[in-house]
Amino acid sequence: MRAVHIITGRGVPLKRSDVDTDQIIPAEWLKRVERTGFEKGLFSTWRDDRNFVLNDERYAGASVLVAGPSFGVGSSREHAVWAIQQGGFDAVIAPSFSDIFRNNCTKNGLVPVVVPEAVVHAIWAAIEADHLVEITIDVERLTVEVPAAGITASFPMDPQTQHRYLNGLDDVGITLGHADDITAFEAARPAWLP
Repeated sequence: MRAVHIITGRGVPLKRSDVDTDQIIPAEWLKRVERTGFEKGLFSTWRDDRNFVLNDERYAGASVLVAGPSFGVGSSREHAVWAIQQGGFDAVIAPSFSDIFRNNCTKNGLVPVVVPEAVVHAIWAAIEADHLVEITIDVERLTVEVPAAGITASFPMDPQTQHRYLNGLDDVGITLGHADDITAFEAARPAWLP
């Protein structure tokens, strides 16, 4: 996982609530053996509608997905996070996330930013007024800003999760941080134990 301090990019206004993981990445994509190529399945059912926001060329290259409440509900597929990341997004801003989806985000480096619904609506309005408007997410200060629209909001993140992002630590990286303790334990462990 790469370290994340500040994300600055354009946003996509996904004006939908209760977006479930099957809508993010449909079940037929879960048969893949590789951990790559999921961007092709990202919102694939919705992409059949030419008016779907991600089909709008103005939002090509955007790196912040701005969604409605209850984002990532449904099954606990980690593939949903991979699809969003491989689709070019570094963060998702929403009023709320499913606990499992949020946890999958924190273990894979996708930043889930929880702000009040009024802030999401203000960001949507800013994006619609100017699709090039920049959004800045500061993981160290725990703020999201849209300076051109005068929007500044803080978001919660527990210290352990913040430490993960700032230091680029997934579960393996956290474990490797205890390598000396593990080596010392193994050296003192009786050889007859399994």
